[in-house]
Amino acid sequence: MTPLPLRPDLRGATPYGAPQLDVAVRLNTNENSHPLPARLLSDIAAAIGTAAAGLNRYPDREASALRADLARYLAHGLTAEQVWAANGSNEVIQQLLQAFGGAGRSSLGFTPTYSMHPIISAGTGTTFVDGRREADFALTAAHVTAQIRDHRPDVVFLCSPNNPTGTALDLDVVMAAYDATAGMVVVDEAYAEFARPGTPSALTLLPGRPRLVVTRTMSKAFGMAGLRLGYLAADPAVVDSVRLVRLPYHLSTLTQVTARVALTHAPALLDTVAAVTGQRDRIVAGLAAYGLTSVPSDANFVLFGGMPDAQVLWQALLEHGVLVRDVGLPGWLRVTVGTESEVSAFFDALDGIVALSDHAVSDLAPPAADRS
Repeated sequence: MTPLPLRPDLRGATPYGAPQLDVAVRLNTNENSHPLPARLLSDIAAAIGTAAAGLNRYPDREASALRADLARYLAHGLTAEQVWAANGSNEVIQQLLQAFGGAGRSSLGFTPTYSMHPIISAGTGTTFVDGRREADFALTAAHVTAQIRDHRPDVVFLCSPNNPTGTALDLDVVMAAYDATAGMVVVDEAYAEFARPGTPSALTLLPGRPRLVVTRTMSKAFGMAGLRLGYLAADPAVVDSVRLVRLPYHLSTLTQVTARVALTHAPALLDTVAAVTGQRDRIVAGLAAYGLTSVPSDANFVLFGGMPDAQVLWQALLEHGVLVRDVGLPGWLRVTVGTESEVSAFFDALDGIVALSDHAVSDLAPPAADRS
């Protein structure tokens, strides 16, 4: 790429991408491992077959019917005018930064958090400010307020539940962030459906807060990562703003049709949430036997630590046919909550590692030649 006139701020960067390896058990990208219901697949096929006759025409540019369906799903008195949809929540975030970020503006996130926030910021020419969390990954109202006042960002990103820690936010943190800035506050709720009972949603805070945005996705609880459908809820003025930067006809007819059919099957799709959260609790309870710790999770993944070298354990699990995620935090790995059999395979792999090494997992260390 050296001969190309690439933007200076992109030189030396690498594309985002979690490893896509051909292994028996993939627990690294927070997908929903449960298969989609046969009735849903049949209904999608029928709907696409009908829609295919009109593929010579552009799709509904505003995705009006889909936005109305999403508003009904979210409830909280939302209307279609308060909802916007795009190709995954990443495109939603990109459009928000195109509208409210850009050259000479900044965004603030609190790491460790969703790794696409700085990447999309860079892609839109927005300066990303790397805010920090407490040692236990917590985020308090006072902590957020202080960093917002220090950096004066144009866009503030909050994740609830947060990725990769799985921790949910109290609403006082969101309100404090909103009150501390004149910019936009974006609450990423990609994993909201997995949150423990009683965990509040920032959707309840939208009335009277025109600079607040809540983003969601159909990739996680709905189990439709391959569909690429993300959406936001906000004041109608926010929707009008992102419409200024969205590409024309950005959501294909097939995407809109499939998402609408899936929403009619929402109860059946969300039935997997209880199974996932049950296996999540099983992972948390079982890790202690290996000398490992975990962060309380309200998502479909668990961040676990206690090993001296996360890369060593990551490689050992891979050699046993289980792929988890190295999120770049020293001493920590993230495992997606899969099906019951996949979780069993994860624990079987840990057992196999212990048997081969004759050490507790928490005592695994790199070979002597690799130690500094």
